[in-house]
Amino acid sequence: MSKEIETTVKGRAIDRRALLRALASGAVLAPSAAHAQRTERAGSVEDIRGEAFAVREAERRELERTAPLFINEVVGTGANSRLTMRLGKDTTLQLGEQARLTLDRLLVNAGGEITLQTGPILFSRPPGSAPARMQIQTPYGLIAVRGTRFFAGPSAGVFGVFVERGSVLVSAASRNVILRAGQGTNIAAPGDAPTPAAPWKPERVRAALATVT
Repeated sequence: MSKEIETTVKGRAIDRRALLRALASGAVLAPSAAHAQRTERAGSVEDIRGEAFAVREAERRELERTAPLFINEVVGTGANSRLTMRLGKDTTLQLGEQARLTLDRLLVNAGGEITLQTGPILFSRPPGSAPARMQIQTPYGLIAVRGTRFFAGPSAGVFGVFVERGSVLVSAASRNVILRAGQGTNIAAPGDAPTPAAPWKPERVRAALATVT
């Protein structure tokens, strides 16, 4: 076989033309490029109480303060635990116990996409910060955020969303509900529509925030 068609790498014959086609199509990545794809940083840990961990490609690592967080990792907490994460410059996420969250996509200081599988979350950006379009997907519906502070998670026996500052759009079962400061909505079960925006009583707000702080 001619050298134009076949070459040898570490004792193994490979088709040179096939390799060139793969390189041209982008199917073969240099090790550094592949590593960069796997380790795109999303943020870091600010504070932990109890147990917190991150899982990616079946590899689990225990989280500590200042630990990095990466895109496509599943971040979780244990029983009676709390985790505070900083994403970009201004976004803070606080998780309560037994939470599971995936950082799907993040644009530095501009927004991104997160999947909240279980547990409570408190999303916060400081007043006056530039709007960051964030979408949080949950089993109950989609939450579209535009620079705000809000709670989402188990509350009073249902899945609740409450806005402390700013506004969010909650979409589920073909219904959209806009929440503004002091308003919340309930979704009884996955597949159900959100209730109309309405004020939450102070005791319910305190109980909800206590699950993430």
